Amino acid sequence: MSCPICEKRPPKRFCPAKGERICAICCGTQREVTIDCAPDCTHLISARRYEVEHRKPPEMETAPFPDVEFSPEVLRRHPEGLSAIGLAVIGFAQQNDGLRDPEILAALRALAEAYRTLESGIYFERPPDAPMPRALYTHLAEALQEFKKQKSQQSGFTTLKDSEIFRLLVFFLRLGARETNGRPKARGFLDFLYAQFPAAQAAAERGAPRIILP
Repeated sequence: MSCPICEKRPPKRFCPAKGERICAICCGTQREVTIDCAPDCTHLISARRYEVEHRKPPEMETAPFPDVEFSPEVLRRHPEGLSAIGLAVIGFAQQNDGLRDPEILAALRALAEAYRTLESGIYFERPPDAPMPRALYTHLAEALQEFKKQKSQQSGFTTLKDSEIFRLLVFFLRLGARETNGRPKARGFLDFLYAQFPAAQAAAERGAPRIILP
């Protein structure tokens, strides 16, 4: 027998996504590229662990929105805003199995760009063209508006400014750039978000109503 992907080398590794054995080279080169890997695949888990252990320190020049600076105080003041964004992504992912890191980052970047224009006083948005990130973009925008509305009703005034939402989105973008490996079918960032919100993951596994906002 030969590997069903390359049809050359002997298949030695069981691939949960394929339901059959493939060769080690195809496993390494096609992982999260043409193979939509199962999150519990032992080879995927080992590869991610290796990537984390050999991760290079982030360079500000290559970070999303490298010209944007903000104090960690913004994050400390608005933990619920951070949760609103993270849970909105998770809620969308629970309803869209095909969501992967590139779609998440595209939606976050487009929404951050839109919120950035508010600082100039002229709102302009350009949603992603692809259907999946465009749908997530809309979902995130609506979730953030609903979150602002709820907080305003509770306190009687707006507690989260648009300029702060912009910086929270930039924070998520930089976090996503760190947690993903850049492959087309990567979901390292998505799985990272699930780990930060275990209650949402547990609810999905129980078939409970999906949580979008805290």
